Amino acid sequence: MDLVTPVFDQLQALGLPYQLIEHAPALTTEQADDFIAGLPGVRTKTLFLTNKKKTQFYLLIMDDRKQLDMEQFRELVGANRIRLASNASLEEKMALQPGLVSPFGLLFNQDHDIQVYIDAAIVSQECMTFHPNTNEKTIFIATPDLLTFLEKITYPAQIVTLA
Repeated sequence: MDLVTPVFDQLQALGLPYQLIEHAPALTTEQADDFIAGLPGVRTKTLFLTNKKKTQFYLLIMDDRKQLDMEQFRELVGANRIRLASNASLEEKMALQPGLVSPFGLLFNQDHDIQVYIDAAIVSQECMTFHPNTNEKTIFIATPDLLTFLEKITYPAQIVTLA
C-alpha cells in the first residue's frame, strides 16, 4: 500500500505548503536530524501510545530531545496506565511500521479512534518536521498548517504542557 502519496495529496487538497527534503533512510532520530541539519524547524518525535486495555489510543507530538514522563501524561489524559502501543497496534491503527510514526499516519486510521496531543513547548515554534510515512523524506510544515491539517482531517490536537 502506498502510504506516502495520500499525504502529499491531502496537503495539496488543503492548500497547505510544506518543504520536502529527500534523504537516505533514517533509522534513528539522530540520523534524521543529521540529514536536515541547519534547516529551521523543531525536530519532533511522535509517540503512539495506548492504555493497558488497548481501548484508547494517543498520538503525542513533542520535541525529539525531550523525555516523556509517562506518569504525568497518564494524569493529563486521565488514563489508568499508558505505554507505547505494540507494533501490531501501530500497523492495525495507522498502517505504519515503527520509526515512521507521524500525524500523517492518521490518514489511515479507519476507526478514527486516536486522540492527538501536542506538547505546548513546541506549539510556539515556527515549523515542525515529520516523516511523511517513509523514513526517506522529511516534511517541514508550519505549525499553524499542521494544526489546520489535523482539524481538517477531524483530529483536533489538544495542547498539553509536558514536564
